[in-house]
Amino acid sequence: MVSTLTNNAKARPGQSQPRNIVAMGNTGTLFGWAFGDPARESDGDYVNGLQREALGNARETAKAKGVDVVAGSEVFTVLSADDSLVELDNAPGQLVVRCTVHVEGPGAGKLRAEGPMNG
Repeated sequence: MVSTLTNNAKARPGQSQPRNIVAMGNTGTLFGWAFGDPARESDGDYVNGLQREALGNARETAKAKGVDVVAGSEVFTVLSADDSLVELDNAPGQLVVRCTVHVEGPGAGKLRAEGPMNG
């Protein structure tokens, strides 16, 4: 089996490399999730939509925890049940997009994206 873990960090306009800089201090990480149709995994527009949904989910989680997402810190991972060593039996749709973001603000230093949950 081969994992389909991918890092889809994208450079901002005018930059040659993705920006993934987080200021020192009270920062942490969170996950956001989106679930989709595995038959459409090769459809770039569809996967991009799932990535936007996963980022939106991460932003909602950050807001609920009283912290802010660091702009440009998002990193996406696409997991497919057919090609992954990750157990996806409980994931609706079997195509999973995870967005990991850096967060900052009061209490952010205690937040760590670990395993399937935000801890």
